Amino acid sequence: MVALLVLGLPFVAACGSPKVKGYAIGEGADLAGANLVIADLAAANLAGANLVGADLLSADLTGADLTGANLTDADLTAANLTGADLTGADLFGADLSRADLTSADLTGADLTGANLFDADLLGADLAGADLFANFTMADLSGANLFDANLTGANLAGATLTNANLADANLADTHLVLAGFYSADIEDANLAGANLEAANLRNANLNGANLAGANLKYANLADANLADANLTDANLTDANLTGANLTGADLAGADLTNIKWDETTTDTDGWLK
Repeated sequence: MVALLVLGLPFVAACGSPKVKGYAIGEGADLAGANLVIADLAAANLAGANLVGADLLSADLTGADLTGANLTDADLTAANLTGADLTGADLFGADLSRADLTSADLTGADLTGANLFDADLLGADLAGADLFANFTMADLSGANLFDANLTGANLAGATLTNANLADANLADTHLVLAGFYSADIEDANLAGANLEAANLRNANLNGANLAGANLKYANLADANLADANLTDANLTDANLTGANLTGADLAGADLTNIKWDETTTDTDGWLK
């Protein structure tokens, strides 16, 4: 049996599959419960693989193909998934805390119940993904969350600078202290969301649904709220300096101590 070295992985000619820690690595591989702690799986083909309950703590999955893989309850704490393809992957209940998902493709992935505490998702593509997960302190700057389902998710303290959240469902999400500077949140559903002290400066909320949302102490300076639904929203002590409220509906909203000036566009006189 001749052992060859392919991409830094021992390759066994007899079976045609690279092996890591004794596990055969390849498309559709059965790695349920496997111990792959600190494993080098960079550029590995794990499309459709079964990684249920696998331990991938601090593993290197840079550029790996995990399309359609089942990572239910897998431990990916501090794993490097930079540029990995997780299209359609099942990450239900997975632990991705402190993981690096920079530029990863998570289109259509299921992250229900996943833990992404302090994870780095800079430039990641999460379009159409199901994201009822913990994103506390996560960095989603520039991420594509178009039409993503974040209903009830926890994004407290998360950074979403320049993120695309157009048409996303953020109903009842926890967004306290989250940063949405210059984010595109057009036509998104934020009904009942908790945005207390969130930074929405220069964000595009055109046509967004913020009915019943908590925007207490929120920074909405220079934000575009044209045609937004802010009925029954709590805007106590919010900053609306330079905001565009053209066509917005603020019926029943709490406007106690809001900050606004001549740069605020209020054609319907809600702030008068």
